[in-house]
Amino acid sequence: MSKNASSMPWERPEPRPRPAPVPLSRDAIVRTAIVLADAEGLSAVTLRNVATALGAGPMRLYGYIATKEDLLALMIDAVYAEMLAEKETPAGEWRLQIATLACALRGAAFRHPWFIALLGGRPHQGPNALAFTEAMLAAVADAPGLDGIDAIFQAAKVIGAYVLGAVRDETAEAVAVLESEMTKAEWQAENWPYMQRMIATGRFPMLARVISEMDHPTPEAVFYEGLGCVLDGIARRSPN
Repeated sequence: MSKNASSMPWERPEPRPRPAPVPLSRDAIVRTAIVLADAEGLSAVTLRNVATALGAGPMRLYGYIATKEDLLALMIDAVYAEMLAEKETPAGEWRLQIATLACALRGAAFRHPWFIALLGGRPHQGPNALAFTEAMLAAVADAPGLDGIDAIFQAAKVIGAYVLGAVRDETAEAVAVLESEMTKAEWQAENWPYMQRMIATGRFPMLARVISEMDHPTPEAVFYEGLGCVLDGIARRSPN
């Protein structure tokens, strides 16, 4: 069953302030939940754990947050607010505006490793998430060669798919390093003899070139190079 506007967690009124050993607010609850998620992952985010971290009884939180689903929605929108706080770019600089938004999302994913897992699926409808989407659509609308809102929306989805996929790859590698208790260099050194044997078979000439010829730029450089390829394709598109 769909929610009406009054049931949205960011539109729901907060309880009136009252004397209590620990003052509460929806913002304080959300910020505490984000700190917990950053330190211990999403599994640690329960209303009971958040209440404990705030030094309050769990029942007090229900006046501010009805369900864990609402709490996650508010956490997501708080991260979008962080992204919107990034430096704005001059109007008309569509590529720079898109790169700024993409950089903000990438940075948020590394500050909050849980965030990327909640992207995708149904679109987020919090006020900050909507503002981020609006900013992206407005930047894409300034690109040459896009005729009409359908083309603008499709181009924005392509950009979003690239950014989301690239950031997921980067963050997944970081998580893999943590879970394996090996650095990337240690993992590569352990697997290098196997790769040498496989390359020596002659069955993988392109992989051999990757290993021997690539400059192996930083992950950030790879991210922006890929984004540039996507934006180049959009810029060359001709109206139907």
